[in-house]
Amino acid sequence: MTTVRRPGRARAVGHRLRRMRDQSMKAPITHGEGIDAQAGPTENAVLECGWGRLAFAQTFTTAEALVETLRGEASEQRDIGFYIRDPHVVLAAAPQEVFLDPSHTYRLDLATYRARRQKGQSGYVVRRLCSEADAKAVNRIYRARGMVPVDPAFFWHQRDSRTLTFLVAEHGETGEIIGAVTGVDHARAFSDPENGSSLWCLAVDPRTALPGIGEALVRRLAELFQARGAAYMDLSVLHDNTQAIALYEKLGFTRVPFFTLKRKNTINEKLFIGPPPEEELNPYARIIVDEARRRGIGVEVLDAEGGFFRLNWGGRSVICRESLSELTSAVAMSRCDDKAVTRRLMERAGVPVPRQLAASASEAERAAFLAECGSVVVKPARGEQGRGVVVGIETAEELDAAVEYAARVNPDVIIEECVTGDDLRVLVINDEVVAAALRKPPEITGDGAQTVRRLIERLSRRREAATGGESRIPLDEETARCVRANGYELDDALPRGMTIRVRRTANLHTGGTLHDVTATLHADIAASALKAARAIDIPVSGMDFIVQDPAGPDHVFIEANERPGLANHEPQPTAERFVDLLFPLSAARPD
Repeated sequence: MTTVRRPGRARAVGHRLRRMRDQSMKAPITHGEGIDAQAGPTENAVLECGWGRLAFAQTFTTAEALVETLRGEASEQRDIGFYIRDPHVVLAAAPQEVFLDPSHTYRLDLATYRARRQKGQSGYVVRRLCSEADAKAVNRIYRARGMVPVDPAFFWHQRDSRTLTFLVAEHGETGEIIGAVTGVDHARAFSDPENGSSLWCLAVDPRTALPGIGEALVRRLAELFQARGAAYMDLSVLHDNTQAIALYEKLGFTRVPFFTLKRKNTINEKLFIGPPPEEELNPYARIIVDEARRRGIGVEVLDAEGGFFRLNWGGRSVICRESLSELTSAVAMSRCDDKAVTRRLMERAGVPVPRQLAASASEAERAAFLAECGSVVVKPARGEQGRGVVVGIETAEELDAAVEYAARVNPDVIIEECVTGDDLRVLVINDEVVAAALRKPPEITGDGAQTVRRLIERLSRRREAATGGESRIPLDEETARCVRANGYELDDALPRGMTIRVRRTANLHTGGTLHDVTATLHADIAASALKAARAIDIPVSGMDFIVQDPAGPDHVFIEANERPGLANHEPQPTAERFVDLLFPLSAARPD
């Protein structure tokens, strides 16, 4: 019997074999067959990216040469060796100095990628980075995401580069930068004969309510490289970043078996030594522990779930629960805990306060107070993190329901005049105003297709991921009430471009966001914060005010927090000032 070979089948098999070869261990590029010796790829190719260098491992002929390049990593930088061939060999060359990054490599085939036909993005535009202000805004997002910041001058000097491409997402109304991504053109970086490209540093501002920013940045970069004729776009993503991986797979990326090599340094430490004892601490405790370790102060985690730890240095030992330490007395805590007591102290100290009434007052007194104020806030006399607080009550029926809701947190309930304006948190440590931030309630913006519930869930996941699980938007009756006040139900599709607030309170734990205003804080507000801290006699506190403008003098005191979240105020030196308070001799001294 004669076997008939079908040309189509042979071509298909050949294509699969080539694909298996190309997407397996990355063979080193040489000036061999098929490559012009004069125009061949650069040997030992390294590209400066601002946060560190990319070393393209397939251009290195020996593992020793690659390791030697990574040894040249600058302080506070993160060099990456990409496309590692024979990882077991390169690790054997310097096992004490380098490690394999626990990341997956994903590839988008640009020959088959099809741009999605859609209307313009809802509420933002994707464009090239074009100013130093853009660069500073990108760094703010990098810091919020725990990424290595870049010297703004580097971004600026590279703005016309075709090797590196920096894209940003700009909010359509405010002009604020809310996302960024970096692209690398391999052909220009090292004359790549495969004509590839790669994506790095995708980051979205965790405070933004607008949906689809990460997807829009990835698509725009893919379309740019596709227009240049690139064959593919690769990226490296941590194996446990399920949210990002889900996005990439949705866009058509597939996993390929390439490896990433990094040098053992302080930035990468948690990736190669395993989780430290403080890994289970929340971000508010961890920021203090990290600062203590930086100074050589001993750390003992007592109860990670509760945020308790002990700091030891120079014969002194202090137990803390996040920013609450043994230096805060029980009397000061009780003054903060009872909002009625706090208000009386503020009145005596000359700090402006809103009018207030106990919910136990008679029905006539409550009705008169509501009529006098027009709108009120109902909150438990004792509580934290915004639990049980209802804002903007205008009718007797709403008032009764809000009192019942607040009483679930604490039976003693307060009715307070609703002062319009923005929430302002002022952080006072050791009789010094260290930071100030506006707190804004969570908002969502519709795309015309997704329901309000779905948009809230997406924003909540983003806030949760950005805060280590500390911030999330509860889908409770208060959220439903706020949504209904805007004319919608949770299962309604929100019109494209429509923005609504889904909570009245701005607490971080219920999805609020913080915006640093330390540099512009008015002296009168700062003075009131110091008066409040002295009246309570507390060394560390978060003083909450309602303001029209943090740069203006008008303000009204709302409440004091004895355990403020220091991690919420970066880049202000909150953890540094806290550790200074506990161990003053460990503070850095000027030369």
